[in-house]
Amino acid sequence: QPAASAALYAQLVRGKKGPEAVEALGPLLAHLEQSLRRRGAAYLAGDTESVADVVVWGTLFPVLQDETSLPGELQALRTWFQRMTFSEACRKAADSILTPEALLEFKSYLQKQPPPCSAMEKAASNEVEEEEGSERALTEEEITAATDAWDRGVAALPKPWQPQKPVLPVEGMRNVLITSALPYVNNVPHLGNIIGCVLSADTFARYCRLRNWNTLYVCGTDEYGTATETKAVEEGLTPQEICDKYNAIHAEIYRWFDISFDFFGRTTTPCQTRIAQDIFQRLLARGFLLEDTVEQLRCENCQRFLADRFVEGTCPFCGYEEARGDQCDKCGKLINAVELKKPQCKLCKSVPVVKPTRHLFLDLPKLEERLESWLEQSWATGDWTANARYITRSWIRDGLKPRCITRDLKWGTPVPLDGFCDKVFYVWFDAPIGYLSITANYTEHWEKWWKNPKQVELYNFMAKDNVPFHSVIFPCSLLGTEDDYTLVNHLVATEYLNYEDGKFSKSRGVGVFGDMAKDTGIPADIWRFYLLSVRPEGQDSAFSWSDLMLKNNSELLNNLGNFINRAGMFVCKFFGGTVPDMILTPDDKRLLARVTLELRQYHQLLEKVRIRDALRCVLSISRHGNQYIQVNEPWKRIKGDEEDRRRAGTVTGVAVNMASLLGVLVQPYMPSVSRAIQGQLRIPPECFVLGYDFTCTLPAGHRVGTV
Repeated sequence: QPAASAALYAQLVRGKKGPEAVEALGPLLAHLEQSLRRRGAAYLAGDTESVADVVVWGTLFPVLQDETSLPGELQALRTWFQRMTFSEACRKAADSILTPEALLEFKSYLQKQPPPCSAMEKAASNEVEEEEGSERALTEEEITAATDAWDRGVAALPKPWQPQKPVLPVEGMRNVLITSALPYVNNVPHLGNIIGCVLSADTFARYCRLRNWNTLYVCGTDEYGTATETKAVEEGLTPQEICDKYNAIHAEIYRWFDISFDFFGRTTTPCQTRIAQDIFQRLLARGFLLEDTVEQLRCENCQRFLADRFVEGTCPFCGYEEARGDQCDKCGKLINAVELKKPQCKLCKSVPVVKPTRHLFLDLPKLEERLESWLEQSWATGDWTANARYITRSWIRDGLKPRCITRDLKWGTPVPLDGFCDKVFYVWFDAPIGYLSITANYTEHWEKWWKNPKQVELYNFMAKDNVPFHSVIFPCSLLGTEDDYTLVNHLVATEYLNYEDGKFSKSRGVGVFGDMAKDTGIPADIWRFYLLSVRPEGQDSAFSWSDLMLKNNSELLNNLGNFINRAGMFVCKFFGGTVPDMILTPDDKRLLARVTLELRQYHQLLEKVRIRDALRCVLSISRHGNQYIQVNEPWKRIKGDEEDRRRAGTVTGVAVNMASLLGVLVQPYMPSVSRAIQGQLRIPPECFVLGYDFTCTLPAGHRVGTV
């Protein structure tokens, strides 16, 4: 892996230094950071320095110069980089290859820095350990503040707020518009599709609502294009029948997964036609469209031009033998169908011929300056994942080229222009407009969301292969209209979720699909929990049946479920179902402060849409709760003297309040489990909201239900 990183490095950096280099190397640096954290080791290949450390340090040092060039969140990597800079191997390497001037600068840097074993490094190590669940020392101020918040009870929480229906932006509130990439309607979604788009977006939408943010979450099926036509041919149905069939399948799967769309629509609607054609006409009127003749594959046997998915062949980039005419499933690169080697018509398997045909193009070079200006502002104020920034930069760095927006198909939004009436819009011009039309089918006041950039924050969720269409092509389409559209503020892209040792594949039926997950009998919340716990946030991850079993048994059952059950059962068994009086000791107050720290870390991570990492905070709180119960043994103290019984009451009361907090914190991840906790503990509705403090929501005298 270090060798691969070094090989890619030269292509990525291209003379950049400092922050620019860090941004270019973002995914690779994130990979190194996660590798160091996952194993908890001091070095890349283990607990001792190896050639891997020296090679990677030598690769990074010329552009980073020192660890301060690395972002603060890469704390493990910063610590490693500083440690390596002071190592004997790296000093010798510097002595042997640096120019005299550079060597002088390097030695000057070493003299100014504290040695690696200094307090600075210890503090950095402590930060990493803290994020991994180890405890850091609490201050008296933190303990006092946590105790005060606990004493204020429900008064310390914000009042829950419910929006009007339909949900519309409210002046003075944080208005959050959330979209997840529209799934193709031509097949059943697999777990990789679900975690990359709808489930990640749903988790964040639920969190936003718990924060009292005015939130609208829309999605729907992407129904136009070659994928639908080819599926219709395969199944002997019309394209509309295919769309109706699979839209219903998608909707049912997402209902089972408890996805909380405010509206789940589709793109085959009059609203889609009206809005897409309006955007097209505005681009045409402003001179942002070009007409050109292009070479395209035509099947003489079928008497038709073959748009993207009607042709398959060998990828010209990686040699994959089943690449589509628009994109290679293996390497992910976009392809022009005429570039395919050994092309075949997907319908009749004959070899197509290359012939000219006229098409319309979006003039991306003409819009490039506007795009870059907008991107600079969006990146400065928004949270884009590192891979989204990197992919977008690579497109711009290579220079934007005009992009075809029409196709020789029948199933699609018609092109409203003489000479092109036999064509439809290309799906990647048309499909993102589906976000607008789906919202328009939800409310006639859709423009209050989509033409309101000053009041609305837009979050787009997707897998990384969809990034260019959402960060370059769609924004350019909207910028070119000069109609003040809401553009994405936060582009959240996952890496890929693989299946065991291979890849999910809809076309080949490899992996677990949405309907299969339901048929296993494993509850939806277990699937949600597992997928979110392995969410590919910084690098590819893999679904594994054995890991699913392990995480269910160790984290959900032995940790979270065990704690909540014990806390509730002690109230029922020892105190007749009534929360007992609580007299807090210094140890109890330290626990309140510890839980508050975890709660605030949970907020910080979810506000940055680090969904998987925030889940660790939830499990950490229940782990603290289990330790608290084990140390204090209320089942023994309840049989002792009056002081012991009082202590048993305090421990039980604090524990059941921790369970109440967990009932709220798990809601974005496991809504059914959350509802069960809320019902069993009879958590008041006014407590089902997220504040920044751990407070007593189930005071002495509160009656719980059947646990």
